Amino acid sequence: MPYAKDRLGIDERVLGILLLCLGVGSLLAMFFAGTLSSRFGTRPVILVSGFALAAVLPWLAIASTPFTLGVTLLLFGATLGSLDVAMNIHGVEVEHAVGQPLLSGFHALYSLGGFAGAAFITLLLSLGLGPLLCVVIGAGLMVMAMFATWPGLLRTRTAEGEPHFALPRGVVLVIAALAAITFLAEGALLDWSALLITGNGLVDVEQGGMGYMLFSIAMTAMRFTGDALTARIGDRAIMIGGSLVAIAGFIVLLIAPVVSVAMAAFILIGLGAANVVPVLFRRAGSQKVMPPGLAIAVITTTGYAGILLGPAVIGFVADHIGLTLAFWMIPALLISVPLCAGVVAPRRE
Repeated sequence: MPYAKDRLGIDERVLGILLLCLGVGSLLAMFFAGTLSSRFGTRPVILVSGFALAAVLPWLAIASTPFTLGVTLLLFGATLGSLDVAMNIHGVEVEHAVGQPLLSGFHALYSLGGFAGAAFITLLLSLGLGPLLCVVIGAGLMVMAMFATWPGLLRTRTAEGEPHFALPRGVVLVIAALAAITFLAEGALLDWSALLITGNGLVDVEQGGMGYMLFSIAMTAMRFTGDALTARIGDRAIMIGGSLVAIAGFIVLLIAPVVSVAMAAFILIGLGAANVVPVLFRRAGSQKVMPPGLAIAVITTTGYAGILLGPAVIGFVADHIGLTLAFWMIPALLISVPLCAGVVAPRRE
């Protein structure tokens, strides 16, 4: 994005509007991806979305006008959003086929991929390669990964007579709300945590990103152990225990007197929140009030909406009462996760 900003000669306001195209494209595609996965199975949706994502990626480096960049970001968001939904549905299908928890590990690898991708492109840019060549190399690796994955994807179709569209209802609405809150908390940390700790005088501006980095590392590490932990204590205990640890982490962060305590709080939040989202996806895939694929599409869409809209809400509230007070909204909202754990994951199961 810095390269695009310089290439097009646009300011932050225009760049913010263009980035909104990414979110709009993702949300629109997520709305339809569940229906397509239900009708045709997740395998073709993953393949089409994955190859399309690789095809669109290089255009981000050569779009020459704000309009063409906006259209490219819209398409990029659409392919990314549909791939995200289809992969989560497929992950639940694989988990059901194997008969043991796997989603935490899948989400851990998603986080690890984010680290690897950012590090790889940073390395290429540091070696003096141009942005276009960097993304072409990245797109080429994506195509190779898609061809390698192709044979192993499950061939699944919706059961005969099962609807391809359904309005969310019952426990799906509860899970969707919890997903939005959980993703909102992560989005708030991503967008506002650096300003929070620098504004409170805990670290200098140059070290503002340390907290989110520790949060991400802790979350990724915990997700690699999450499947075994879930198999041992169950979804209900993961939701209650994990969310309470995350809530405690937010409280410690907001009252932290020194930087070491604040950094420990970020780790605590990452450890607690790590496996809540995989559990929510698993429960969406096992509920009976609507087709699982459509339910997972709803959860993904509301979660992504939480990431997009949540930080904006935090910013609006912070403008009136200050960022620290606005951040107290997050643990207050997260209390709903343990309170609703019995509805989402009943003890009788």
